[in-house]
Amino acid sequence: MADPAPALRTQQIETPSWAYANSGTRFRVFPQRGVPRDPFEKIADAAVVHRFTGVAPSVALHIPWDRVEDYTVLAAFAAEQGVRLGTINANVFQDVDYMLGSVTHPDPAVRRKALGHLLECVDIMDATGSADLKLWFADGTNYPGQDDIRARQDRLAEALEAVYARLGEGQRMLLEYKLFEPAFYATDVPDWGTAYMHCAQLGERAQVVIDTGHHAPGTNIEFIVAVLLRAGKLGGFDFNSRFYADDDLMAGAADPFQLFRIMNEIVAADALDPAAGIAFMLDQCHNIEPKIAAIIRSVMNVQEATAKALLVDRDALASAQGSGDVLGANAVVMDAYNTDVRPLLAQVRADMGLDPDPIAAYHRSGYFERVRDERAEGAQAGWGA
Repeated sequence: MADPAPALRTQQIETPSWAYANSGTRFRVFPQRGVPRDPFEKIADAAVVHRFTGVAPSVALHIPWDRVEDYTVLAAFAAEQGVRLGTINANVFQDVDYMLGSVTHPDPAVRRKALGHLLECVDIMDATGSADLKLWFADGTNYPGQDDIRARQDRLAEALEAVYARLGEGQRMLLEYKLFEPAFYATDVPDWGTAYMHCAQLGERAQVVIDTGHHAPGTNIEFIVAVLLRAGKLGGFDFNSRFYADDDLMAGAADPFQLFRIMNEIVAADALDPAAGIAFMLDQCHNIEPKIAAIIRSVMNVQEATAKALLVDRDALASAQGSGDVLGANAVVMDAYNTDVRPLLAQVRADMGLDPDPIAAYHRSGYFERVRDERAEGAQAGWGA
């Protein structure tokens, strides 16, 4: 069995800018002290996560929530903080005009507005050096007969084609799907099959992103991972955790075994290395948890699932599978999952010159107390800000 330490040292997990601001559920966002007031302070907080974990070198932006006058200045600030700007997330679900959809809206004027925003996001990618554009559409219908289902797919395809044509060299489009919400009758991109179909029609730089909170209860997400890997169409993940629907809890909190099973497929396909092109991103809105600590814990949870996946004895597993040893094969997987990998990860961090306990190191740093006082005055960034 190969030494898991090199893979763990080179792992990269992207954190989301919106997780550091006041954000949370669909019902009430509980404000917290010390949260960022602008995109620069969000990046500063993300840099703290990277400083203590060593594996979170990029931060995703959400437009218009992270809109600034000069994105080259923002990118330079990120570099000064020791991180880089990552995925650009578009937002075509917030404006009143999008009540009946964005790129699939029956009104051509609304579709043009939505497409203009998506193309603006590619312009921002050019300025920030970002490689990935992530698209999620809240488009759909609530009642039978409300709109033409096939026509909406045509409109979606037309918009995606225009954005794909605008992508520059080294840039990708990641298409996200969601089972439901806010559309309850027919969501326009409800599942991985629909997302795959559109991406396959576009070309190799259009790939599917899997949000782990966007599936029906009981869905075998690792099956989806395996199929998309086989097709060369898995572009990335939005990691979070949920007990029902899209609760945005810390990754690995509700079902750590599921997170392990997902990472097991990634490791088995030799797709963990950043060169494989799979973007491992967090997508979480922490409402009652302290922001930075929750993100650090999420990164650690992904690391633990990855470490366990790296400990699976592939030769023993293949032998058991080949001989039809059902229980033996399952035992190989369960032996890896039941291994306490915390000492391994502590040693990996020590070898990287980091504190073996990122959470304790963060609390000792006094960072929260400092920003809590510094940011006491002025408007805090929030969900939709």
